[in-house]
Amino acid sequence: MGLKGSFVLQLLLGLVFVASGLAINLIQLVTCVLWPIHKQLYRRINTRLAYSLWSQLVMLLEWWSGTECTLYLDQTSTAEKLGKEHAIIILNHNYEIDFLCGWTMAERYGVLGSSKVLAKHELLKVPLIGWTWYFLEVVFCKRKWEEDKRAVTDGLNQLRDYPENMWVLLYCEGTRFTEKKHQISMEVADSKGLPRLKYHLLPRTKGFTTTLHCLRDTVSAVYDVTLNFRDGQAPTLLDILKGHKYKADMSLRRYPVEQIPMDEKECAGWLHRLYQEKDDLQEQYFTTGRFPGNPVTPPRRPWSLLNVLFWAGLLLSPLVQLVVCVVASGNPLLILGLLLLLFVATISLNKLISVSEVKKTGSSYGVQGTKKDT
Repeated sequence: MGLKGSFVLQLLLGLVFVASGLAINLIQLVTCVLWPIHKQLYRRINTRLAYSLWSQLVMLLEWWSGTECTLYLDQTSTAEKLGKEHAIIILNHNYEIDFLCGWTMAERYGVLGSSKVLAKHELLKVPLIGWTWYFLEVVFCKRKWEEDKRAVTDGLNQLRDYPENMWVLLYCEGTRFTEKKHQISMEVADSKGLPRLKYHLLPRTKGFTTTLHCLRDTVSAVYDVTLNFRDGQAPTLLDILKGHKYKADMSLRRYPVEQIPMDEKECAGWLHRLYQEKDDLQEQYFTTGRFPGNPVTPPRRPWSLLNVLFWAGLLLSPLVQLVVCVVASGNPLLILGLLLLLFVATISLNKLISVSEVKKTGSSYGVQGTKKDT
């Protein structure tokens, strides 16, 4: 990987992300004064601030690692609507960087800054990520419906008048796929008389039915997205940071909201059938090496790269000057302090990366709430 594998370069990228993220969070905090005066202006500003942070991660995938992303569309007309309408995105949750592939498509179609997600409440406490989502009006949930119902409903209803096209990402499986969780999930499926799934967990329908109910008059369609990486690869965020290149394939099927039942029980049944179809898509992919449909590779845009170059130029010059001055001073206490600062920065970067790691994403799947939600 050459220079891309250099720990120093990786650390500098991490420092730029952390420092710019803290600056962005501070600006977001200041913009709160606009909320009671001009809510839509607040939203437009925070959409662009969020873009400035999230696009740094997209840059890692698109420009740093050079990972290729190919869409397989169910019909040609779907491509004309991407990024031009409010939509709910249903994405399988099998990989550590599935969110990053989704963000990459959002960036290429101009809706990265306004993208939303139903996020785990624990992420609210994560600096940069959780804080930025908070200012973006992202809905946080504890995955216990009795506690979540009012907060989730109120949060989604608040998005009805969002001024910019947005994609609302849902991981209907509730947690990332592992063999242990899959085994538990299929036991629940058997107990409820539902068809078994081979490549997915049984979807939790409550989040989807509630989101669609609250936003039915806002969103135009539901996009079902199924992601795979070629050659059976399972990249991590650390792999991307090291500059490794991958090829991602995504099947995208568009369903107008008018075609989805309004009744909650029927809507839940529709979602279960959708996941059976997703399972069939996965089976076809592993058999033929591709998804059905028309392959489209949306061109990457330069803005994510230019954004990183802007923050790097703004932040790294003072940092380099600081390092030079400290080393030139020969003061052992200052040098020790600098080393300590770099150590803390390294630990912080590793903590942020660990948020996406499969082995770190613990879940009570199958222990509490699962049977109530399916």
